[in-house]
Amino acid sequence: MKKLVAFDLDGTLAASKQPIDADMAALLAGLLRVVDVTVISGGDWPQFEKQVVGQMPKDADFSRLWIMPTTGAKLYRPDAQGAWQPVYADDFSDTERKQILDALDSAVETTGLKEAKTWGDQIEDRGTQITFSGLGQEAPLDAKTAWDPDFAKRKKLQAALKPLLPGLSVNVGGSTSIDITREGVDKGWGLNRLASESGFTLDEMIFLGDAIYPGGNDYPAQQAGVASIKVRDPADTATAVRAITLALG
Repeated sequence: MKKLVAFDLDGTLAASKQPIDADMAALLAGLLRVVDVTVISGGDWPQFEKQVVGQMPKDADFSRLWIMPTTGAKLYRPDAQGAWQPVYADDFSDTERKQILDALDSAVETTGLKEAKTWGDQIEDRGTQITFSGLGQEAPLDAKTAWDPDFAKRKKLQAALKPLLPGLSVNVGGSTSIDITREGVDKGWGLNRLASESGFTLDEMIFLGDAIYPGGNDYPAQQAGVASIKVRDPADTATAVRAITLALG
């Protein structure tokens, strides 16, 4: 019997950096009536608050919602008063942080990815993860979609960074991003960490994501042994959520 449904965020529940729509919010609230729900993605807590938590109906059962920023290196849960609090956060040390930021500055310069026009900072320190976004954190969706459709720019930056950051993971993230985490931190790792925190086993979970393919940042969830459903987009996810709610209700 499945007891927890886990979701990727961008491309799965919503378009990149966009809030979930009212229909998705209602579907998730309905799902929370029958099972626990997790959202796990590379963004930090403020992004989850803006995109998911802040869009949910006020009567949603938040006690069954587990929010996992930075690919599960953080976990947030509501306290008795309903305020969201970190359960854990595996932050980089000051030494690790300086090493990563120096490597990014060097690699962005040598690969020619220091864009003349950006929307917000290209480099964001999320505590447990440092993320490079080619056009900046606030870039419009159409610009992001057009920037690196064949992954060539991000793969070039990834190749430049890896020898500079031994012992750390350098992964292609969203449509313009590179995520740097401690080695081994991926969605499979995050769901294993969730199992230890929640008491749910991996066999009791289902994962939905739009990048469940070799090299995709959702693929490690499937590799970890979690039953996985590949979706095309949020509309496909909505169809799947309706079916899961009906099956488990």
